[in-house]
Amino acid sequence: MPLPYPGMSPGLTTFVTLVDSAGRRPIQHLDLDGIRANRTVIFPRGRAGQRLLGRIDPAVRITRATAAARDGHPVRLRVYRSPHATRPAPLVVFFHGGGWAQGNVVNYDSLCAEVAAGTGAVVMSVDYRMAPEDKAPRAAYDCIDATRHLLDHAGTYAVDPTRVAVAGDSAGGNLAAVVCQVFRDEGRVAIRGQALIYPATDCTMSSPSIDEHADAPILTKAGIIAFLGHYLDGSGVAPDDPIVSPLLGRLDDLPPALIQVADLDPIRDDGIRYAAALRRAGVPVMLTSYRGAPHGFASFPGAYRGGTAHRSELVEFLTMALGPGHSRRAVKV
Repeated sequence: MPLPYPGMSPGLTTFVTLVDSAGRRPIQHLDLDGIRANRTVIFPRGRAGQRLLGRIDPAVRITRATAAARDGHPVRLRVYRSPHATRPAPLVVFFHGGGWAQGNVVNYDSLCAEVAAGTGAVVMSVDYRMAPEDKAPRAAYDCIDATRHLLDHAGTYAVDPTRVAVAGDSAGGNLAAVVCQVFRDEGRVAIRGQALIYPATDCTMSSPSIDEHADAPILTKAGIIAFLGHYLDGSGVAPDDPIVSPLLGRLDDLPPALIQVADLDPIRDDGIRYAAALRRAGVPVMLTSYRGAPHGFASFPGAYRGGTAHRSELVEFLTMALGPGHSRRAVKV
């Protein structure tokens, strides 16, 4: 990575350089044991850690639950409920990032707790199975099945099955988009909004930004190839199948979308292209490009100067989508 990376602030450059050089090994250099070890890493939670990675609201209660996947496997859920949440409360189903191979629900405590506190919704973060042990479309199926379970058992969780949104970052944004398309195809109309944070939407790697930012911090082209290899190779799922590439699916009659992309991200154009395609299909879309931001910026809002704006926009969109007076025209394009 050239230093300083063009367009990135000096402070953020220092932070991402530290992450890339000392914080972790790239996915393309990890064997299965290394991938599994990375999944267990929990971000620092002291004062300095929360300043960089986001404060975890102590008023939000964090508990656990379990959903059943179609093969009978228990899918774990991490549950966030604000003391101000009504009963029944709106529901946000969240899917974490990590290239379908890494990441964990615990490291999203700050983001999910802030969404719960800001919207008054119960946030359910899905601990879906990951590659390379579980190939595509297992992650998508787990997310679809967990969301179905939550709607079918809404009373158990004291949530309103008519006021539901989905959200996710990176691979989680991919999974959120896929869930919306599958639920549309099934005739389910419960999902009111989709918040996609630098989503991966095209596994054919057709976005020009992949070459433009091939050597970007946090995520590189080589990393994308490795993540896709773990998720797709040997799966029997083609890269252009909508179950992994929602950009290539049917896009009409989907819920309004907020799409946030990072200016210096190799998959930036996945989000921009998805926003354009949704608009052509008549879906209301809000698209925001965060300048000078690398992939992953939602996980370190204190290190990136636009972090507060990103989270405020996310909470505002979800609040609007879940509001009792919501309609498909309520979200500005």
